[in-house]
Amino acid sequence: MNIKSLVFLLLILVTIVSCNSKEDKNGYQEVLYRAVNNKDTAILALNISDKRFFGRYEISYYKIGKDSGDVRGDINGNTLRGDFHYISNGGTWKRVPLALLKKENKLILGNGVVGTYMNLPCFINGTLNYKDPKFVFEEIGK
Repeated sequence: MNIKSLVFLLLILVTIVSCNSKEDKNGYQEVLYRAVNNKDTAILALNISDKRFFGRYEISYYKIGKDSGDVRGDINGNTLRGDFHYISNGGTWKRVPLALLKKENKLILGNGVVGTYMNLPCFINGTLNYKDPKFVFEEIGK
C-alpha cells in the first residue's frame, strides 16, 4: 500500500468518525416512555437534549383505533412544550398542543383550553394544568 492510499483511507476514517460524533455533540438522548389509562395505552419515543425534543407518539384506544404521529418542541426547566402532529384513527392529519411535566422520572401529560396563535395550536394562557392527567408516562428504556 502506498502513502497516497494510506492517507486516503485515513481521511475516510476521520470523516466517518466525525460524522458519528456529531450526533453526540448535539446532545440528544433517546428515551422510551409508556402510559396506560384504563385500557388505552400510549407510547412516547423521545429524543431529548437540554433545550429541545422530538420523536414519535402513539395512542392506542381500546377497540377503537389509534392516533399516531410526531412530536416536537422546547424544554424549559422540567416542562416540555410543543405539538403533536398525527393521523387520527387513520383519518385526517391533526395538530394539537402538547405539554409534559417531568416529575420523578415520569412525564405528566398536561391539559387545558386549546386555542390558536399565528395559525398554530396552543394552550390559552392560564388554562394549562397537570391535574387529573389522561396519561402519566413511565420510562421503560433508553
